[in-house]
Amino acid sequence: MLRRPPEDLSLAEMHASVRIPNAAGWLRRLGAFVGPGYLIAVGYMDPGNWATALAGGSAFGYTLLAVALASSLMAMLLQALCARIGIATGRDLAQLCRDRFPRPVNLVLWALAEVAICATDLAELIGTAIALNLLFGIPLLAGVVLTALDALLILWLQHRGVRWLEALVAGLMFLVFGCFAAQMVLAQPDWAAVFAGYVPSASIVTDERQLYIAIGILGATVMPHNLYLHTAVVQSRAYGDGVADRREAIRFATIDSSVALTLALLVNSAILITAAAVFHAGGRTEVAEIQEAHELLAPMVGTAMAATLFAVALLACGLNATVTATLAGQVVMEGFLGLRMPPVLRRLVTRLIAIVPAIIVTWLYGESGTAELLVFSQVVLCLQLPFAVIPLMLFAGDKTRLGPQAAPRWQVVLGWASTVVIVAMNLKLLWDFAG
Repeated sequence: MLRRPPEDLSLAEMHASVRIPNAAGWLRRLGAFVGPGYLIAVGYMDPGNWATALAGGSAFGYTLLAVALASSLMAMLLQALCARIGIATGRDLAQLCRDRFPRPVNLVLWALAEVAICATDLAELIGTAIALNLLFGIPLLAGVVLTALDALLILWLQHRGVRWLEALVAGLMFLVFGCFAAQMVLAQPDWAAVFAGYVPSASIVTDERQLYIAIGILGATVMPHNLYLHTAVVQSRAYGDGVADRREAIRFATIDSSVALTLALLVNSAILITAAAVFHAGGRTEVAEIQEAHELLAPMVGTAMAATLFAVALLACGLNATVTATLAGQVVMEGFLGLRMPPVLRRLVTRLIAIVPAIIVTWLYGESGTAELLVFSQVVLCLQLPFAVIPLMLFAGDKTRLGPQAAPRWQVVLGWASTVVIVAMNLKLLWDFAG
C-alpha cells in the first residue's frame, strides 16, 4: 500500500498490520481478510437490538421479522459499499467528508456522528449493567459505573493487535448465537408463522407503535458509527496498490462482512422469535424490559437454563459491542477533526457522556426506565443514520475518487433506494410525533 504519514492513516496502530499471503490459494487469502466483518457485525446485535427485538416480538409476534430481514439486507449492501470506498481510496468515510465538504458541514456531520456513538454507548452500558445484575446480583447503578472499566480491556486488546480483537469478537458472537439457538429449541416456536413473519405486512407502516419499534429495529441494525468504522478497519489488511489487488480485497472484504452480518441476522431473529414464541404466545404482550424477559423466561419455558443462557448472551453482547464503539469514536474524531486523542482518554470521554443519562434514569426510575431508554437510544441512531448514509452514497459511485473501483450501477441504485426508505421512515416518525 502507498506510504502515508501516520497522522493521515485511519486507525494508524492497525493500518496494514495483517499480511496477505501472496503465494497462497484463494481460500487462505480469503481467510486473511476475515475479521473486520465481525467487528462490524457485533454492532448489529448489541443490547439495543435486544430491547427493540423483545418489544417487537412480545407485542406483535413474528410480524417485525420482515423489518429485521430488510434491515440486514440494507446493512449488507451499505457495509459492502463501506469496504469498497475504504479500500479504493485508502481513506475512511470521516476523512472523505473532511476532504469534500465545507468546514461548517463537516462539523455538523461530526457532531451528529458523536451523538450516534454516545447513543450506541448508552445502550451497551445499560445492557452490560443489566447482565451483571442478572448473573451476579450487582446493583444496576453500580453496574452502570463498573462498565466504564472496560476501557482497560479494549486498550489491552488493541496493544495485542487487531487479530486478537477480531478473535475475541468472533468467539463471543458464536457464543451468543449458541445461547439463542438453544433458547429457540426450548421455546418451540410455530415455524410456519416464523417464515410468514419474514413477509412484509402493511401494518408495519400504518400502526404507529409498530412503526416506532420498526424504526428502532432499523436504527439498531444499520448503525451510523459502523459505516465510519468499516471504511477504516478494512485498511488493516496489507493488500497491494494495483487495480487487481484492490479488486480482490473488495471482493474478500464483502464476503467477510456479508457472512458476519448473516450471523447477526440469525441472532436478532432468534431474539425476536423467542420473544414471540414465549411472551406473545403466552399473552404477555407488553414485555419490553430485559430484566422482565429474564424473569419470565424460566417459568414460561419450563427450565432455568433459558434464563441463564439469556443473561450470558447479554453479557457477551455488551462486552463485544464496546469494542466497536471505542474504535468508531477514534475514527470519527481523527477523521473529521484530524484530532488524535489517547485511546483511554477517548474511551473515558465517550463513556462519561453516556454514563450521565444512564445514572440519572437508573437513579430516578430504576429498572422500569431502562427499557424505554434502550429503545429511545435506537430511535436516535435511526434519526442520525441519513447523515452517514447520504455521504456514503455520494462517495460510492464517485469515479473521480474511486476510479475503476467505483460501485457498479446496481449497487448505487439499491443503495440510494435504501437511503430513501430510511429517510421516509424517519419523516413518518417525526410526523407522528408532531401530530
